Amino acid sequence: MADPSAHVFNGRLYIYPSHDRETGIPENDNGDHFDMCDYHVFSTSDLENEPLTDHGVILDVPSIPWSGRQLWDSDVCEKEGKYYLYFSMKDQNDIFRLGVAIADKPEGPFVPQADPIRGSYSIDPAVFKDDDGSCYIYWGGLWGGQLQRYRDNKALESADLPEGAVAALPSRVARLSEDMLQFAEEPKPIVILDQAGNPLQADDPHRFFEASWMHKYNGKYYFSYSTGDSHLLCYAIGDTPYGPFTFDGVLLEPVVGWTTHHSIVSFNSKWYLFHHDSAPSGGRTWLRSMKAVEIAYDEDGHIHTYGYGEGN
Repeated sequence: MADPSAHVFNGRLYIYPSHDRETGIPENDNGDHFDMCDYHVFSTSDLENEPLTDHGVILDVPSIPWSGRQLWDSDVCEKEGKYYLYFSMKDQNDIFRLGVAIADKPEGPFVPQADPIRGSYSIDPAVFKDDDGSCYIYWGGLWGGQLQRYRDNKALESADLPEGAVAALPSRVARLSEDMLQFAEEPKPIVILDQAGNPLQADDPHRFFEASWMHKYNGKYYFSYSTGDSHLLCYAIGDTPYGPFTFDGVLLEPVVGWTTHHSIVSFNSKWYLFHHDSAPSGGRTWLRSMKAVEIAYDEDGHIHTYGYGEGN
């Protein structure tokens, strides 16, 4: 299990990971060996003292009308008693889109919509529900995640991946419609600034690569993400769900395997960072396992990660 998205619903912790499996596909830069075919959900009332309950398969490739292959990262948001699962999957043209499935309970089962979200592309959806009830979806991933194939929400004739001292490719954000099924606006870029106020460059080891996550602490918005080939989890802080966000530190140093993916949630009066690594499978990047580590905030709002060095 990889890419764990953790949420608290009805006082219980639910974790929505992707489901790694052995496929026999050789590892490659397009990520074809990450050929996940279904999702499970796990839950617990006591993360530190109670085993996780596996609620079984909640969605699979054959049940999705527009399916091609590869169910990658997903996330879940609750609104008015309904639960919305947002997932990334390749369509029948092998292009990643974002889809939505709906359930009456956090453990599913989830019923998929007939079509992907209009205008969606790339991977790694994460949904943030703000204090006023507005919901925002964040997404994007380079290389196998296909983000380099788009500019200004339009497909390019050929992929363009910036390199060197030029602005890094940003993730995307859009407010969701009231029915939670579509973008309510044109997607916007997430700009990450350095401490001097300049956008992070493509050759910066702290620039965005994939695995967006958003949470809120003491009125500030914390955008966290994976850097990909520098193998870090980083975070940046802003004043609105759209940013801009100022880089503030490293959450997690490299784990075993090529990259990691995460979520951050408060549960039972503690804050946790969920992530994955490949240590149990001997470093095979497509056979990953979920892990969790406690985090804390200092008086200035900086995050520190217990057991993994100081966060920044």
